[in-house]
Amino acid sequence: MKTAICQPPADMSPSPLPRVPPLKIGNVVVDPPILQAPMAGFTNYAYRQIVREFGGVGLQATEMVSARGFLAIEERDQSFPDRLWGVRDEPRPLAVQIWDNDPEKLAAVGARLAHEFQVSVVDINFGCPVKQITQEAHSGSYLLRYPERVGEIVRRVAEACHPVPVTAKIRLGCTRNRIVACEVAQNVEEAGAAALTVHGRTAQDYFQGTANWERIAEVKSVLRRIPLIGNGDLDSPAKVVEAFRRWPVDGVMIARAALARPWIFRQAAAALRGEPIPPDLTLPEERELLMHHYDLVVRRFGPEKGTLLMRKFACCYAQGRPGAREFRTRVSRVSTPAEFYEVVHSSFPRVESAPYDRAAPPGANPTA
Repeated sequence: MKTAICQPPADMSPSPLPRVPPLKIGNVVVDPPILQAPMAGFTNYAYRQIVREFGGVGLQATEMVSARGFLAIEERDQSFPDRLWGVRDEPRPLAVQIWDNDPEKLAAVGARLAHEFQVSVVDINFGCPVKQITQEAHSGSYLLRYPERVGEIVRRVAEACHPVPVTAKIRLGCTRNRIVACEVAQNVEEAGAAALTVHGRTAQDYFQGTANWERIAEVKSVLRRIPLIGNGDLDSPAKVVEAFRRWPVDGVMIARAALARPWIFRQAAAALRGEPIPPDLTLPEERELLMHHYDLVVRRFGPEKGTLLMRKFACCYAQGRPGAREFRTRVSRVSTPAEFYEVVHSSFPRVESAPYDRAAPPGANPTA
């Protein structure tokens, strides 16, 4: 039976914990021990800047970067993937997540990220359940079938990136009837990884059902020196506090909930310190934030492409609000700045909803 993280009523603040220490990933100090998950199609530079402005996140991560794609783009036109937008210059600590099934290619790209881009952490994706990654590319969560192969990949990348720490992100297994997280974790640790993140679902589960934190906790018993980071269903400050209270995790990672509320990290960090939790943004504040986010994206990609990219982010901001369906329907069709401004001005939800009732945005795709 899967065990959810219990959550107190919305009008109650979680009772304070004893001080939760910072998380150490190799030589990188993550304080608070709250990480922003890499999410394909979402956690680009503009999103990371929005999160950073609110504060409360100890380590941010890019979208996952294809090692094969990185090398092909570089060979073709001496440039880098769009997913590395801003990486060279933004504040640290910062993790870049990479994926593939070829140890040599992963090591080559990891080395570039560590030594040329000087990122804080190189993370390897072994958790993505999306068919294009698993069935077509035999990467992501597909590799959980082969724990020794996972270990070989981690070893090669860790050697290439030294002294920059290398981490791995996994799921519990490929299917519900074969949970391999503990076996994979041992291979990851023995190969020289500096930390492990476990998402409490299998690839078969995709993003359905409830994350199994009991299974996440089991992984801690097989780790001897590296920290364990738990991930799954953390959509309120209360659940973050409860995760540290109930389970032997050294850090937590927040994913889809932060797309609708990028200020959740600030709230969770305050809750861990036993301080009053900052309120959610009001709808006028959220509308202003959406336009700030839009401006950042358009500055990078131009008005046409920037408008198209922002449609999915706009849907995230409205999620769970009364009137969100109408707004999503309209904003998903805009193609120019004038159309975007008009829809936001006329249709962005204007009625406040109860706290903590905003489900993960549809289509949001964390990488693991």
